[in-house]
Amino acid sequence: MTITSIETFTQGRNLCIVRVRTDDGAEGYGQVAPFNADLTAQVVHRQVAPHALGADPADIDRLAERIVEAEYKFPGSYVRRALCGLDTALWDLRGRVEKKAVVELLGGRPRRLPAYGSSMRRDIQPDAEADRLARLRDSRGYRAFKVRVGKVCGHDQDQWPGRTEALIPAVRRAVGPDVTLLADGNSCYTPRRAIEVGRLLEDHRFGHFEEPCPYWEYEWTAEVAKALTVPVAGGEQDCFLYGWRRMLAMHAVDIAQPDVCYVGGIARALRVAQMANAAGIPVVPHSANLSLVMVFTLHLMAAIPNAGPHVEFSIEPAAWTEGLYAPALEVKDGFVAMPEGPGWGVTISPKWLEAAQREVSERK
Repeated sequence: MTITSIETFTQGRNLCIVRVRTDDGAEGYGQVAPFNADLTAQVVHRQVAPHALGADPADIDRLAERIVEAEYKFPGSYVRRALCGLDTALWDLRGRVEKKAVVELLGGRPRRLPAYGSSMRRDIQPDAEADRLARLRDSRGYRAFKVRVGKVCGHDQDQWPGRTEALIPAVRRAVGPDVTLLADGNSCYTPRRAIEVGRLLEDHRFGHFEEPCPYWEYEWTAEVAKALTVPVAGGEQDCFLYGWRRMLAMHAVDIAQPDVCYVGGIARALRVAQMANAAGIPVVPHSANLSLVMVFTLHLMAAIPNAGPHVEFSIEPAAWTEGLYAPALEVKDGFVAMPEGPGWGVTISPKWLEAAQREVSERK
């Protein structure tokens, strides 16, 4: 069996679906990383497909690393974001051929996973954020939530003065003592200010403090992690395995958060999970939207032994992901069920594919 074609289906800037076919008629669907996906689609055809066409579709891990090495002059994120489209389509293809879910190919089993409701908003008043989390606790059964503190790459600034100090106690009061609360700094703080905010999180019994410092400043993050008792999480942006080895060796984070799409697919995310497991560190992948990255993450989380207590699940409406695949994912009683069936267990909408811009690379 060899790979004979790699197709991309792109709508707008956010989404690009990848379809891989083999010489015996098998096929599988994956997705490149969301956002600027129209640019990533070009990288698929320019820098991924030439190395994959004619290759064995079963040897996913070795093929992924061969592509990374072949494109060694381009170590940035776009090659990894494009590689994810190939990797995830190949896992789906293998699952369909073997009539197994991807989670089973990874050594796990399909099951429900507890979810934390992930807020993406910094434009919301603290009391309004607290009220909507309490409503979701009651209507969807969430037992954990994440909120946004500080400002994205904020150089110690808040979204507006005093917001973080008002938000942290407000959400704790609203959801009560038994709900797990998490906070995401999105690379906002210097160590000094991160430790100040971390102390406030500790006072209100938060479960983790995500990306408190600029994510590329490993030493800063390690300093914060050493100073606080609240666990420090991070790694969503990191797409280099050597970076992950360094980060884990220096204990920069207490919780590892690889993003399946950003790191280059399931095979590479699995490597990160294995490195974290060897270091005694739990994994809670970044999965901040309801595109296929959410499906990929469920399969990964249900297979690894060091999965954290909750999977991230966005609570924000996003029209750009609606109708992409079926069955749609939803949280009930605080849990999200994995789709059933071989491969990813979902069907990409034919209407979505028909409306997308298609490009194909084929083996000559």
